[in-house]
Amino acid sequence: MVVRDGLRQDPGPLRGAVVAIGNFEGVHRGHRIVIDKAVGLARSLGRPAAVLTFEPHPRAFFRPDEPVFRLSDERTKIRLLAATELDGAIILRFDRELAELSAEDFVERVLCRRLAISGAVIGFDFHFGKRRQGTPEFLRAQGARDGFAVEVVPEVRDQVGEGAARRFSSGAVRAALAGGDVADAALLLGYPWFVSGTVRHGDARGRELGFPTANLVLDAGCQLRHGIYAVRVAVGGRRYGGVASFGRRPTFDNGAVLLEVFLFDFAGDLYGQSIDVAFIGWIRPELKFDGAADLIKRMNQDAREARAILAAAGDVFPPLAEP
Repeated sequence: MVVRDGLRQDPGPLRGAVVAIGNFEGVHRGHRIVIDKAVGLARSLGRPAAVLTFEPHPRAFFRPDEPVFRLSDERTKIRLLAATELDGAIILRFDRELAELSAEDFVERVLCRRLAISGAVIGFDFHFGKRRQGTPEFLRAQGARDGFAVEVVPEVRDQVGEGAARRFSSGAVRAALAGGDVADAALLLGYPWFVSGTVRHGDARGRELGFPTANLVLDAGCQLRHGIYAVRVAVGGRRYGGVASFGRRPTFDNGAVLLEVFLFDFAGDLYGQSIDVAFIGWIRPELKFDGAADLIKRMNQDAREARAILAAAGDVFPPLAEP
């Protein structure tokens, strides 16, 4: 169940829930620890478990002229959350009214009066209310006063990849993607990072080169490194391997940024269809070739490398469900 605009919409069966509170940008491994704690507390209290999250991203509200690199837009986040043990999600519209609520008013108006929560689970660094004045310690005190349980999940570090144990964070995932290291991003997320969109018409150049592509325009804030990737694509209830180019096509027009995906062993028309593209491995940076012949030769090599990467990775894909 999804309750949108939780300041105004009645929470229905999610009233009295134990809520995991946060942005849950990317729903990475650290977020899922918070979610699992909320589910466990809810089950012990005989209450539903839900996330309480915010849309649009608060950074987009406070700095509207600066595009935000979203790891997961609202629909994607809800699909990831729906694949957990949660009973639902409550979305608070992050607008001027919410931004102006003091920490005390957030607890009184939202948590107690509107949602009547039984408990709250947050990360150690979660802050809320106007000017982020609400701290974990403040929420604990408010819970003791108002009669709801509060659990604060400490910083979690784990051995992911090489080097010292790292903290799971959305910032670390963004940094990995900006460097093209989608394998490292997957270690931090717990699943391959992916994008979703509707296939649009392009200039048909890929078809002319023998590689017809499904084209997606990603959000302007996307900072994924331009280059060639091995991908898995979900469409129409089936999954396909593929190779994708994200960038400006410097051999031809150096134009607007576009994601172009060639699906292996697929025949059909994808125009207008919604697809999920999961990034499995990095192949190479975007390059400018002397002509179409050199580009086609390299594209054939890219396809071979993509097939090898996908075979080694196995049939990995993000955990998704429809709410």
